[in-house]
Amino acid sequence: MVKLRLKRCGRKQQGRDLQKVGFYDPINNQTYLNVPAILYFLEKGAQPTATVHDILKKAGVFTELSLNQTKFN
Repeated sequence: MVKLRLKRCGRKQQGRDLQKVGFYDPINNQTYLNVPAILYFLEKGAQPTATVHDILKKAGVFTELSLNQTKFN
């Protein structure tokens, strides 16, 4: 299972990134999200962690996801 999660800076992590899809800096209140890449991973079944879910919800990514999933007959 693929998870969208925050990465701690300045510390080695096990595993590697599949792709960097954005960053969040709470001190300067800056957020950068690569929305097309995030939507791609969510459509393929990736699960965001609780914190990432909150960030994506504030950015309105889930409204874009529901618009992309609307089927027209």
